[in-house]
Amino acid sequence: MIVEGSKVSMEYTLTLDDGTSVDTNVDQDPLVYAQGEGQIIPGLEREMVGLAVGDTKSVRVEAKDGYGESTPDALKEIETEQIPEDARQVGAMLMAEGHAAPIRVHEIRGDKVVLDFNHPLAGKDLNFAVKVLGIE
Repeated sequence: MIVEGSKVSMEYTLTLDDGTSVDTNVDQDPLVYAQGEGQIIPGLEREMVGLAVGDTKSVRVEAKDGYGESTPDALKEIETEQIPEDARQVGAMLMAEGHAAPIRVHEIRGDKVVLDFNHPLAGKDLNFAVKVLGIE
């Protein structure tokens, strides 16, 4: 049974409320994490407690317990020339040193680009289908 400190191997499928599939590791390497160490989002980690090997569960994680709410403070305006030419379009994803999540081009305003530093899944409720594969 999963308790604080357990090393858990699991498979999962992540979808959004509209049915969009975001990620899965089914038929791939399992996700391995240590329960209680904050290695997975809080809402999912909380729901894993008490599960045993072979258990499956559908877990709904509200945005606040996932990647947080989307905040306007995470929007930053910069000069267009600081963005690579091929990324100067709304929706383009950028990576920056020292920033773990991708940064999305939110808006183009003439010679300025508005970047969204919110996690791409911020503000979204998440739906996980999980299966416990192993517990140590």
